[in-house]
Amino acid sequence: MKKELGKWLMDISKYVVTGVLLTSILGDIKETRIIYIIGVITVVATLSLGLFLTRDTKNTKEKNKRRK
Repeated sequence: MKKELGKWLMDISKYVVTGVLLTSILGDIKETRIIYIIGVITVVATLSLGLFLTRDTKNTKEKNKRRK
């Protein structure tokens, strides 16, 4: 369950990067600095949380070995 949530959060960070880039390139927005700041904060938060949730700990590896 945690791994799936982590993968989902990493996907969200990719979508935010794509949205920020497309908005800044295609949109006629004068406040690009605010969009970049909010985008970077969102990407860092979702990516770091997603990576944290998908990491393999020593205990998880040992449990997987026992199951096989």
